[in-house]
Order: sequence, then structure tokens, then C-alpha cells
Amino acid sequence: MDDYLFRQYVNECRVVHEETKYLEIFNYSDPVHNSCEEHPLTPDEFDNFLQQRGAFTPPELRLGTVLLSGIRLVVQTEAKDKDTFMPKVLSLPKDVYEQMVRVLRLPFRGIETTSVVGPFFWTSYDHDDADPHLHILHRKSDVRKKGRTRGWEMMLSHRFSTGVTSGFVKGTPSSDIVAALRHLRACAAQAGHPLLLPTIILAHDLAPANDQKQRDARDWLRRLEHAVSLRDEVEAEEQYFQNGRLEVDGLNRDLVECHSNVLWKRPQAYMALTLEMEKAMGLFKNMYEARRRMAAEDEAGAGAEAARKARETQRRELDKLHRSMLARMDFYKVKLTGLENYIHTTLQRLKVQREALYNIMSQREARLNLEIAGEQRRIAHASKRDSTAMKTISLLGTLFLPGTFLASVFSMTFFNFQSNAEPVISDKLWVYFLLTIPITGAIVGIWIWYDRRKEAQYARDDEDLEKDINKMEHDIMMNLRRRTMSKNHTWNTISPPPR
Repeated sequence: MDDYLFRQYVNECRVVHEETKYLEIFNYSDPVHNSCEEHPLTPDEFDNFLQQRGAFTPPELRLGTVLLSGIRLVVQTEAKDKDTFMPKVLSLPKDVYEQMVRVLRLPFRGIETTSVVGPFFWTSYDHDDADPHLHILHRKSDVRKKGRTRGWEMMLSHRFSTGVTSGFVKGTPSSDIVAALRHLRACAAQAGHPLLLPTIILAHDLAPANDQKQRDARDWLRRLEHAVSLRDEVEAEEQYFQNGRLEVDGLNRDLVECHSNVLWKRPQAYMALTLEMEKAMGLFKNMYEARRRMAAEDEAGAGAEAARKARETQRRELDKLHRSMLARMDFYKVKLTGLENYIHTTLQRLKVQREALYNIMSQREARLNLEIAGEQRRIAHASKRDSTAMKTISLLGTLFLPGTFLASVFSMTFFNFQSNAEPVISDKLWVYFLLTIPITGAIVGIWIWYDRRKEAQYARDDEDLEKDINKMEHDIMMNLRRRTMSKNHTWNTISPPPR
């Protein structure tokens, strides 16, 4: 079943190109033969590396020298293609990938983990009783960020009969895998433990930088609390005020960003990963002890005293390393428990500030509605005044202007309609215009003065209206603030004196 599913999933994948290297670490009973090499792996040498032919042929050992442990890895630490960690994507040709998995006895299920998210760890035996292997899958991949791929993956297979761990490791230059491989080379003498590289990666993943990020988020939260709740214990330059007004947009943006930083590398996921790694260590320990007893019986009959002593020394060192790694797992569990409690408190405080910010935004919306209502009220008042004035002028003009004009003109002595001859127009008609124009100008001036007085009165009425609106808004906001964000009820409560 596994073989069929493996071939089916491989056929469904597409291929991207990544630069490939190899890493080999071998430890022998005679340290003279020990080696640690990392070099580019060209396509024409790939099969030789898998089969340990040509330049990769094991060295000829002196009599009594045996291989104690080793690591053989196909490595891609410069993964740059934007799709290299996408589901159903391989960074080796399909036939080469399939050959690598089969020859190195890597877990077939690795091809089914291209879509997993978060830190993932799985281990199991391959159920080959004659030559058992311990399979390990460890990876963490994520969606692209700014068009760049992110993540790393690892497939390992530990052969108990030789103590050699083979595998395939891939990661981006910015991932922890680069530092982890550098760390692995520095610990080459301890390469006999198959959980060494996963533990190193976990150590880099849970580095103090993670704790520092949570401390920075808590400090950020403190500034947000100051901005929302008007505390007075933060420096002036850390405030979220501009021109005496709270900058809600910046505060909301930073609140979301702070929340995302707090959720970075949640401890629950790494706690589950740590428990799975402890389980894997138990599987390795049980099989290793069983194989060691079988090997001791075989060596007793062969008389290989030097090899037996070397393996016994290696067993003691490996047991010491195993106990050290278990202690490190206990350390991480305690650390992650404390970090989870710390994060839980931070998230609860963020929730309070978010609710308070929503309250402030609701108050601002209420204020905006008040301003709109006040503006509409002022417009209505102005429209009413204008319409009243226009109605008055129109009515007066309609009633009196035609009759007054005609009566005034035709009753003047400048016209003589009662003469027996033709009507006579006096040569003193200019007196009419001489008097009419100044009087008209005076009347218009008086009207302008009166209109300005009315406008001033209207402006005072508008100011009074604005004061009423501001007072109403101030009363509402003070009411809300006293109920929801009063210092006396949140962080400065004084207990009543004892009776």
C-alpha cells in the first residue's frame, strides 16, 4: 500500500530546481578515519553518493577498526524558488527523488507531508525485522511572504545495524536549518543519535529570541494600554496623541500587529512537538538496546575485543547524550508552560484594550453623528431664515411696488396730463433723479446694516448651538469613560478601611 501511494503522489507532483549539496559525517573506532565533509552534489555524482561508489566509497580500514556512527545527508540549504515549499512540489527530479527515498530507506510518507502546516514531527519503525530503520519526518513550512518561500523539511532514516543516519534536508537561507547544520558539524562526534539534528533544530527554534519577542510584545502592550486608558507612567514620546487627539488609526494598527507578534510560535504547537520527540527517543532507546545486546553476543564469539571496547565507549557516550537530550526536553516543556501562561495573560490584556478601543471608536462615531446632526440643524435654521426673508420681500414687492411706482411717477408735476394740448414734460425732471438716487442708496445702506446685524445674531445663535452640541458630546463621553475606563475602578482601587 505504501509503495503504491508513494508512486501515485510522486507522479502528481511538479518539479522545481534547487542547488544540491551533500553532508557526510563518519565516526570510527580509530579517530584517524573520522571525517566531516560538505560539498556540492552534481547530478552525475548523485547516484554514486547514494550507492557509495567512486569518490564516496568507504575508506579501507585497518584491522580492528569499525564504523561506529555516521550521517549522510542530501542537503538543499539555498532553497529560493517561490514554490519549493508549496503542496505537491519536489525540488529534485521525480526519478531522482524516488531513487533517493528507496536507496536511503527514507519514509515513503514524506511525500504526503508537503501540505502540512506548523511544526510537524513524526517517527516510526519501518517494520523490517531483519534490518530495522527508525524513520523521522520533521518539517515546518508556511505561505510565501513578500513573494519569497519560507520553511524547511527533513526526512531521516536511522539504520540500527550500522548506526548511520541517512536523509534529505531542505531549507531557505533564512531558516534555522542553516544554523542547525553548522551546529551539527560542530557536534560530529555525537552523530550516532538519530534525534540529534531534530533536537538541534528545536533548540534553534526555541531560542531566547522567541522569549524576547514576547517581552517586546508585552512592552508594546503597555504603551497601548497607556494610550487607551490614559495612564501616566509611559514616556511622552511613546504616546499615541497628535495635536491633543488620540490617533485611533495608528493605535488600531499597532494593536493588530502586537496581537500577531504574541501569536508567533505558539507554545502549544511546540509542546506537542516536544512530546512527540520524547516518544521518538523512547522508540530509539528500546530498539538500540535490543540491537546492542544482539551485537554483543555476536562480537563475543568473534573475539573482536578492540571493536567491543570502542562500541562500549560509544554506548556510554550515546547514553549520556540521550539523557542530556531528555533533560533538554523536560527543560523545554517547563519553559513552554511558563511562556504559554505569559502569552495567555498578554492576550487577555489585548482583548481588554481592543474592547476599550472599540468603545472609543463608537464614541467617535457618536460624535460624528452629533456633528452631522448639528450641521444639519444649522443648515435648516439658515434655510428657514432665508426662506422667510425672501417670502417677505416677495410679498411686499408684489403688493406695494407696482402701485407705488405708478402713483409716484404720474402724480409728479413734471407731467401735465390736463392741458388742452399735448401732454407736457417739465424740463425739471432731473430733480427727480437727483433726489431719488441718494435716497435709494441710503435705504439700501440701512438694509445692508440691518442684514449684517441679523447675520451677527445668526452667528451667535450658531455658536450657542455648537456649544450645546459640544456640551452634550462631552457629557456623553465622560459618562461612558466613568463607566468603562475609570482609573479608580481598574488599577488604582483603594480597599475600604477595616471596621
